[in-house]
Amino acid sequence: MEPDAVEIRVLGCLIEKQRTTPDAYPLTLNALRLACNQSTNRDPVVDYDEGTIRAALERLGRRKWTTLASWSNRRAMKYRHTLDSALGLSDAEIALLCVLMLRGPQTPGELKQRSERLHPFEGLERVEDTMSRLVERALAAGLPRRPGQREGRYVQLLGGAVEEEGLELAAAAPGAAEPVMASAQAEPATAPTPTAPPAESPASPAETTTHVKAVAHDAAGLEQRVARLEDELASLRADLRNLREELGGS
Repeated sequence: MEPDAVEIRVLGCLIEKQRTTPDAYPLTLNALRLACNQSTNRDPVVDYDEGTIRAALERLGRRKWTTLASWSNRRAMKYRHTLDSALGLSDAEIALLCVLMLRGPQTPGELKQRSERLHPFEGLERVEDTMSRLVERALAAGLPRRPGQREGRYVQLLGGAVEEEGLELAAAAPGAAEPVMASAQAEPATAPTPTAPPAESPASPAETTTHVKAVAHDAAGLEQRVARLEDELASLRADLRNLREELGGS
């Protein structure tokens, strides 16, 4: 059976924390629960309990995608992923898969922006080349672009349900990334003719574009700061809990 949505979320969180908070990795069950239930950098936002996550870890362990850390003990067991070695993935490939597992289908531009903390890409061409390799291995596929968007999107195929039912995969075989990459350059054959001109134009196109870019830049910066603070808080909580356990056992 394919991994379910809980397994995909757990696996994505282990990959993310390994790269963003290495000092707190591998993760305890509680730290992994906090990572899965984050309200930022997650789509959808969930509220899994420890029992749900433990069961997902057991299933992932049977797939050889996760394992207990070698220094874990029964009082504070810690978990790590082994997906890169199990599937033979490069750092770039596993970074993009991680973002897709945590946030669902995304455009190449979104993938580049959201994977910066995991693996820096020099440009969109590098992102598309990496996604092409994942598509060739049937680990990802392209989705048709949505109305009003200039870019198509990619979706991971490790498991979990595609959010938008009814969308056909653009392809899942070698060369399948072409529709996604080409869509960024494609233009509609014809443009709809408006039935009536707009009543007024409150702002010029240049002013609107500048405003949208400024808002997007501010939002991206705030999102990264909040994610970093949540990572640091989870790490501090894990350290405090371990310290309490050590003091209680001494």
